[in-house]
Amino acid sequence: MPGDRRHRQRLLSIARAAVVARVRGLPDRPPDPPPDPPPDPSDPPPAPHSGVFVSLHRHGELRGCIGTLDASLPLDDAVADAAVAACSADPRFPPLTEAELGDVVIEISVLGPSEPVRDFEEIDVGRHGLIVEQGPKRGLLLPQVASQSGWTRHQFVAQACRKAGLREDAWRHGALVCCFEADVFGEP
Repeated sequence: MPGDRRHRQRLLSIARAAVVARVRGLPDRPPDPPPDPPPDPSDPPPAPHSGVFVSLHRHGELRGCIGTLDASLPLDDAVADAAVAACSADPRFPPLTEAELGDVVIEISVLGPSEPVRDFEEIDVGRHGLIVEQGPKRGLLLPQVASQSGWTRHQFVAQACRKAGLREDAWRHGALVCCFEADVFGEP
């Protein structure tokens, strides 16, 4: 995960440039940003990741959130792709407009590896995100969603099941539940 604040700022710049380009009808891939500066020895080393999500907020309300669990793309490309999708392809919202650009705040969640939940009492609300899968259905909730919503551990699992299009108790009937941590950072 990008523990280095300069790397985080670079990823936020990539996301912002991708959103602005999409809204203004420019190519989605702006010119390559400068490479990361050498790491500060006091910063933690990057950890492996399994995906990235970009969330857009306007006036404190969600305005779009899309991402991927696919870790095959370079992180810069995955952030740009997720930012473009969050501003233009989230089915819950109309595409972002030029008039909204100045009010939008970008947040990036770089996901750590996921692991199956063996004991639901170990789910730490606010620290863990959840992925629920059963058959072709899958739903993901980022760690910050549960704490922002004031959910208990069991409400969090139930909502992740609902996000997957499953019954709230699907976790009791064979659905696979995995948890992950994320490095979450955003614009001021």
